[in-house]
Amino acid sequence: MSITQQYLLDTYRARQLGEPGPPAPGTHDRRVVREWHDRRRFQAVLVGRPARGRVRRALRRWWSRWPRALGRPAGWPPAGRSGRQREAGSR
Repeated sequence: MSITQQYLLDTYRARQLGEPGPPAPGTHDRRVVREWHDRRRFQAVLVGRPARGRVRRALRRWWSRWPRALGRPAGWPPAGRSGRQREAGSR
């Protein structure tokens, strides 16, 4: 049974019982992802790791070493200051 079919069945049952219907699929997805992200950041701080930008910085380092001959698009990474430059400028 798909998510849509389950939603329609739950809506039908709620209407038959006079109860409020369930939220539509995907209604709270952004909130769930945001809460998951906040929880991961909090756990990282508790363990003693940096809370932001680890993966992004690692990918940027890897991507900057990747030769254009392998198909890296021109203009990537985007022009601008990197995370380290932003951190150093804000101190």
